[in-house]
Amino acid sequence: MTSFQTAAGATPPPDAVHPRDSSPDTPTSVSRLNETIRDFVQKWGAVWVEAEITAWNLRGGHVFGRLKDTGGDGMLSFRMWSSTLQRTPDDLKVGDRVVACVKPDYFVKTGDFSFTVSAMRHTGLGDQLERLERLRSQLRAEGLFDAARKKPLPFLPHVIGLITGERSDAEKDVHRNAELRWPHVRFRTIHAAVQGDRCVPETIAALKTLDADPEVDVIIITRGGGDPQTLLGFSDEKLVRAVAAAKTPVVSAIGHENDHPLLDDVADLRASTPTDAAKRVVPDVTEQRALVQQLRSRARTRLTQRIAHDIHALQQLRSRPVLRDPESLLTGRSQEIWSLSMRGRDVVRRQWDAAALTTAELRASLRALSPGATLERGYAIAHLADGVIVRDAAKAAAGSAVTVTVARGSFAARSEGEISQSGEGPGPS
Repeated sequence: MTSFQTAAGATPPPDAVHPRDSSPDTPTSVSRLNETIRDFVQKWGAVWVEAEITAWNLRGGHVFGRLKDTGGDGMLSFRMWSSTLQRTPDDLKVGDRVVACVKPDYFVKTGDFSFTVSAMRHTGLGDQLERLERLRSQLRAEGLFDAARKKPLPFLPHVIGLITGERSDAEKDVHRNAELRWPHVRFRTIHAAVQGDRCVPETIAALKTLDADPEVDVIIITRGGGDPQTLLGFSDEKLVRAVAAAKTPVVSAIGHENDHPLLDDVADLRASTPTDAAKRVVPDVTEQRALVQQLRSRARTRLTQRIAHDIHALQQLRSRPVLRDPESLLTGRSQEIWSLSMRGRDVVRRQWDAAALTTAELRASLRALSPGATLERGYAIAHLADGVIVRDAAKAAAGSAVTVTVARGSFAARSEGEISQSGEGPGPS
């Protein structure tokens, strides 16, 4: 698509104007409009239609014709390339009712709209397709198509199981592309019929054999595409359920982009072609070596940066005074400890002296208040036989036994009675 740089304020050239932005003052070009239509049409994809052939012209090995709606007036033009014509029945003709797989195509130069046919069969195939769609809905309801049940493929399979037709192009494509990507890849190939009555039983038998082999890490079922009739075996319910029950991951590489057998839905991975299957199953040794080299370079860079960072941190630590001259810190601390210990000794000594003085004072006070000190001064304590101290002379009647305690020991005495204050003998009893 041609594009131009437009100066500010200038009218853009038609090729630079998108059709949706066109106006009388800024029209778009026919080429730009046709390219926009083509890009939109290409997004539609392939469609299966049922119709009647109303025109069938063979020119240069290709067919150019028209299809008419079986229940209305709608018509479309189609073209069928010679490669597709070789896979269609030879008895197709005007007036036949057919089912066709068509893909829209729009020619930019001429503005012509047409459809390209990739498969066409008599309408009887439509009944088979309807049965397949019912089976597809049933299997989907059972959860056989759920992504959660699909097994992941191994990163690098040691042995690849391959089920394909004998001496087929699909087998060569898988081997060639897999060995180009990883030269040491190994295959265990079992040939089976890829169409016809023998297709289903032989494919199931090959699948069970490979699934039981502990060395096989992944299984590829492949063929080189074909029309819907030849691919019916890969939509068989027995085969589909056998693939769903397999313990080994299964890759379906049956047909081309437009082909869609039920095996594609139940397989753990769908590949569009045999070549695509080889690329999806085996990693590219060149890419892996480049990835390893990239990872090694990143690891080397990270390790170098980490070592440099640690060296710098170590140098900073070594430059600190505490590590450069650790004895200086100890010397300062030792002087501080000596000062604190001296202060502690002084405090303890002062407290000790004060406590000793207080003790002496308390001892003197206690001694002065002690009864023994009183006795030392010549006093005595008299108490009767029952231990009662005599505080009143009248309590010591004449003849009473009295024990007298002096400063050193005690002695016994007998009372002569109370002595009067005048100093005379004892009064009357």
